[in-house]
Amino acid sequence: MIITSLTNSHVKEWVKLNDKKYRDQTGLFIIEGEHLIKEAEKKNCIKEIISCDQSLPADFYVTEEIIKKISKQVSIAKRIAICFKKLEEDLQNKILILDGIQDPGNLGTIIRSAVAFEFDSIVLSEDSVDLYNDKVIRASEGMFFHINIMRKNLTEFLNTLNVQGYTLIGTKIQDGEKIESLKNIEKIAIIMGNEGQGVKPNILEKCHHYVSIPMSSNCESLNVGVATSIILYEMFKNK
Repeated sequence: MIITSLTNSHVKEWVKLNDKKYRDQTGLFIIEGEHLIKEAEKKNCIKEIISCDQSLPADFYVTEEIIKKISKQVSIAKRIAICFKKLEEDLQNKILILDGIQDPGNLGTIIRSAVAFEFDSIVLSEDSVDLYNDKVIRASEGMFFHINIMRKNLTEFLNTLNVQGYTLIGTKIQDGEKIESLKNIEKIAIIMGNEGQGVKPNILEKCHHYVSIPMSSNCESLNVGVATSIILYEMFKNK
């Protein structure tokens, strides 16, 4: 059986998942395309799969018109999956904290780098972009499913990390230590800031150390996704 009506109750529910408020209410979100579905399957977090191609395995078959209604991409995928939101896991020794990240593409890039360079967890501030924004998930290239990610009040969270013995590392454009100086720290939390303003002053004042990336005087600053990738790579290289 193929669902053909745009007013079908299932279709209405799927379309509503494009709204953050409804994702929060249901604990569900949408992914599109074979690569993301493959990565989600590895973590057993798929609720159901929708397809407009009956030669592909799916829980529901629909028309291309319905896929277009659900999808937020220009070029539609043949399969879309409805997934359960990620559960928080226990923190380990290497944490990346993001203070006010707004661009979904930047967050997706940062997630990929955090997985590549073996950080255990990402912690988003309450004012950061929605983790389940479709652009975040696409930009992560499926690495979204392979790292612990949570959202916290950073002021309270940093106090907790301090008590637990983590070394808190803030990032500055200038006047910070070299990343190489931070070798052999067992429990570490790196804090990256907002695209325009950097790390908030009240967050920086809680840090034990500050790092900067050396660069040409011709360049004022780096994109936060690029800067994060460089810092995480240097930490990975020097471990």
